[in-house]
Amino acid sequence: MAVHVNRVALIGTGFVGSSYAFALLNQGVTEELVLIDLNKEKSEGDAMDLNHGLAFAPTRTKIWYGDYTDCKKADIVVLCAGANQKPGETRLDLVAKNLRIFKSIVESVMESGFDGIFIVATNPVDILSYAVWKYSNLPQSRIIGSGTILDTARFRYLLGEHFEVDTRNVHAYIIGEHGDTELPVWSHADIGGNPIMETSGIEKAKLDEIFVNVRDAAYHIIERKGATYYGIAMGLVRLTKAILHNESSILTVSCYLDGEYGETDLYIGVPAVVGSEGIKKVVELNLNETEKQQFASSASVLKQTMQPFF
Repeated sequence: MAVHVNRVALIGTGFVGSSYAFALLNQGVTEELVLIDLNKEKSEGDAMDLNHGLAFAPTRTKIWYGDYTDCKKADIVVLCAGANQKPGETRLDLVAKNLRIFKSIVESVMESGFDGIFIVATNPVDILSYAVWKYSNLPQSRIIGSGTILDTARFRYLLGEHFEVDTRNVHAYIIGEHGDTELPVWSHADIGGNPIMETSGIEKAKLDEIFVNVRDAAYHIIERKGATYYGIAMGLVRLTKAILHNESSILTVSCYLDGEYGETDLYIGVPAVVGSEGIKKVVELNLNETEKQQFASSASVLKQTMQPFF
């Protein structure tokens, strides 16, 4: 009997893609990793460099530079290609140029016979996730955007720093657009089962400060080093593990809404159960009235931005 071998195909080996590949190797998540990029020499170099670290990796991973035909046997295709966000530029400013790039990429992937799961990391991730669904004709459940997975991680980190608690023991979500209209779900934020809003005694001004630092984190990092890539790379690895290991983990990703949260025909960041089939279920939080309004506003911005293109 043929033995199934997990394969991840990474398209785009820039800052985010190469950081993802490095984190993937370090954590021993997949058995095969193929790197695909227009810049062949860069990706060949990445493959060589990563292979030279195999002696120090937790498990063996076969890594090589390839092309779109290698996507046929892939369980997951991770899309990190596209134009980067420049200083002063919002994620939504990237829509037109990255839609053109993605149409060509997705068509090439599908021509290979690919029948797995797409993970979308390129910004604006919510709109590009919707585009991948349209271009690929795969079920919505098999198109997953990185959504607010990183925003949620930043949120938990800053709350953990403030309360002097391990980030992994903070339970809180950022939902909505991965961008300027995202929102914190304070009504469901807790540490050790204790609701932050009810038991911490934290002032509203401090809550607002923490959220603003989460929302604007990318701008601050881009000003200092030109791009963000380590945090999102680790978030993508976490998502990859949830899929390959069929974990049924709840992660805040960009997924398709069909009535949940009162929205339809939209990809947007919300908690969802993720496993080997992709999105198993959208987790619908009981938002308070303020949060409902903020989420509706965030969804509206995405829909207005998408309207000229779909």
